[in-house]
Amino acid sequence: MFDAKSLLDHFIGGQQQAGPGRQNSGDLLQQATQTLGGFGGGALTGGLAGLLLGSKGGRKLAGNALTYGGLAVAGALAYRAYQNYQAGKAATPAASAQPPLLPPPADTPFNPASEAGQQALGRNLLRAMIAAAKSDGHIDAAEQGTIFAQMDKLNVSAEDKAFVMDELRKPLDVDAVAGAARTPEEAAELYTVSLMAIDVDNPAERAYLSLLAARLELDEKLVAHLHASVEGATQPARIS
Repeated sequence: MFDAKSLLDHFIGGQQQAGPGRQNSGDLLQQATQTLGGFGGGALTGGLAGLLLGSKGGRKLAGNALTYGGLAVAGALAYRAYQNYQAGKAATPAASAQPPLLPPPADTPFNPASEAGQQALGRNLLRAMIAAAKSDGHIDAAEQGTIFAQMDKLNVSAEDKAFVMDELRKPLDVDAVAGAARTPEEAAELYTVSLMAIDVDNPAERAYLSLLAARLELDEKLVAHLHASVEGATQPARIS
């Protein structure tokens, strides 16, 4: 059975415990390090995100963000940005200027209470992250083959693998990513996870983020807060 919420943990989860029959994120990252030969610790440097990012830059979680699962991380980062934006605060990315990351309130668009709502949001966040990873065009057919082969060595279900494969093979479609947002809060979360998979020094990826923000109808001040929120809870990560 495809479990979008659990698969998202493999992309951006911290040190939380995974469900029955699955490794926790720390174990997965250690396994990915051995498999791929040189990823550092922390989400987005190993596991499935590392496979997608290849040799380009990504970001890894830092501070108390490491204690959350993937869905909670995305919601908490977007929620903090949304709060600061609505309060009219300045967008300050420095980690020292950011308070500890707090989980978003339960039963809100940032954190659906129902399992069905969580699964639907998780699926949309995964699609957004995979699309962002493809936005510079580096994941060609040969690279997809490498990713699929390496996925066989990771502890994910056949349904999870099929989902990732299908998303990788689809043409890049920013409108489809943006169209999944049912609320402004979900739009902020979709942008957040896309940003986490983007190398902001890459012109093609910067252009994709700009287009995504426009399609999601995000105010530029909110976008600045989303960048600050992500930067304040993560640090750059590159394969050594």
